[in-house]
Amino acid sequence: MPDVNGRQNLVTKTILILNGPNLNLLGKREPDIYGRDSLDDVARECTVTANEFGLTCELKQTNHEGELIDWIHQARGVAAGIIINPAAFTHTSVALLDALNTFEGPVLEVHISNIHKREAFRHYSYVSGRADGVIAGFGVQGYSLAVQRMARLLA
Repeated sequence: MPDVNGRQNLVTKTILILNGPNLNLLGKREPDIYGRDSLDDVARECTVTANEFGLTCELKQTNHEGELIDWIHQARGVAAGIIINPAAFTHTSVALLDALNTFEGPVLEVHISNIHKREAFRHYSYVSGRADGVIAGFGVQGYSLAVQRMARLLA
């Protein structure tokens, strides 16, 4: 049943954390930019943080745009919120934006690096057009910060 803002009221307390291309190499790829923590390290930290707020999280990663879109569609009516690091799809994917626009709950966008200090083409995010908040430049700590913010949004 929709709430006063038209969003779906969900019984679930699961946050879906989606990661785009090349994040499977986190900790190995360009550690001077992305750090040495792996995506498994991120998943562990997010789980601990989510549990502190009575939430659970499910972390997924893919190098395929269509799979990200499918996961967003599957989250409708199931996940309470989505945290997404779309990686390079941030700057290229209208399709990802369209999929996120079908999701009823809050959406937070996370970037490990500060995309605004990098190449000019990284300064624009299609996803930000849907995101309820953006966290960039805090390294992998940005994920746990996003979980904390999501907990507040869902409270």
